[in-house]
This record gives sequence, C-alpha cells and structure tokens, in this order.
Amino acid sequence: MLFVCYPRCTTRIKAKKWLLANDLKFEERHIAENKPTIEELKKWHKASGLPLRKFFNTSGKLYKELNLKDKLKTMSDEEQYELLASDGLLVKRPILITADKVLVGFKEEEYQSLR
Repeated sequence: MLFVCYPRCTTRIKAKKWLLANDLKFEERHIAENKPTIEELKKWHKASGLPLRKFFNTSGKLYKELNLKDKLKTMSDEEQYELLASDGLLVKRPILITADKVLVGFKEEEYQSLR
C-alpha cells in the first residue's frame, strides 16, 4: 500500500494511527516533496470511483486563494489534473492506494474494508 500524505496534517495522523493499529504495512510518501504526477492522478481518480473534484483539498489556503470553488465548474478534467499535479497541497489527503482501491481522505468505515 502507498500512503500519500502531508506529515503535519491531523487527518494523516489519525489515518496512520489506524493503519499501524491494524498491522497494515504501507509506504509513506510526502505529498508536497513528491507530488503526484498527472498519470498517477488519472489512475487514482479512475480507481477511486469518485468525482474528480473530491481530489481537491477544499480546506487549503491555495484552493481558496485561487477561488477554485467557482473555477472548477468550468475547467476540463485535463486542466484539473494539471492543476492538481502542480502543487501537492492542492490534493486532498491522505490518499491510500492499494492493489484494488484508492481511498481519499480518512473515513474509518472505509479503512475497515482493508482488513
């Protein structure tokens, strides 16, 4: 499993604690230092089954500064992928990538399905 996160994020702390408590092995990747590529984002988006807008960190400073709440409505998927790939802090996290699923954010009930 790949655990893509931002170390100072409180949600990451909860998710990592859950993974460790459940003896699940994972590789951790710092999303700001090693941001996702467009190809990775496309693959993760498809595997997640979520709308692309769910990959945006709507609580982030940059999201608000760029007024993305309104701009995303008129952007193509390609433009959104490019934007997400430009700055890891625009991406909602943590993202957990397993062999058969991609979980965005941390919801304990979703993580339960990993056991």
